[in-house]
Amino acid sequence: MKLTTTTFVSVDGVMQGISGRDEDRSGGFERGGWTTPLWDNEARTYVSEVYQRADALLFGRRTYEIFAGSWGVMVDPGINPIAKALNTMPKYVASTTLTDPQWADTTVLSGEVVAAVGELKAKPGGELQVHGSGALFRWLLDNDLIDEMNLFFFPVVVGQGTRLFPDTGSDRALDLVGSRATPTGITIQVYRPAGRPQ
Repeated sequence: MKLTTTTFVSVDGVMQGISGRDEDRSGGFERGGWTTPLWDNEARTYVSEVYQRADALLFGRRTYEIFAGSWGVMVDPGINPIAKALNTMPKYVASTTLTDPQWADTTVLSGEVVAAVGELKAKPGGELQVHGSGALFRWLLDNDLIDEMNLFFFPVVVGQGTRLFPDTGSDRALDLVGSRATPTGITIQVYRPAGRPQ
């Protein structure tokens, strides 16, 4: 399977608390829900299409708990294509502290995560997808495990919060393989890691 990531990011690089005011208040974050007014049908359709390509999902613990507490408890997930995908496919969580996942079809990867993700990628299928999961995203990128990344840039400066890329880290070249803009100004960039910049 190809490992792909999908991340919603503000112009200033924030990826924290995208959907709801109280979704993630860690670090004193008070500006949650900043993506909500900017969604349009084109962006929603694209996200739904991304989920339809998935054969399995990989989460960090915090994002897993957010998704399980919202998508995982929907009474009728069949009415929403994203909820249906999330509730019917295998889910993996990279965590050394989660011991009893409540969401069906969840496996905790608590040992050697590089090897475990390598084994998942070696399985036949379409995509092993990571949604959100900032700490996991950065770790996967540092370990050269990401094959393709979907970055949704929202036309807003949040001004505080956890950023997708840290202030210091490895430099990386990215090949742009797709780009589009939606009516509300969301730009969707699809990149493939391409080694060190030349």
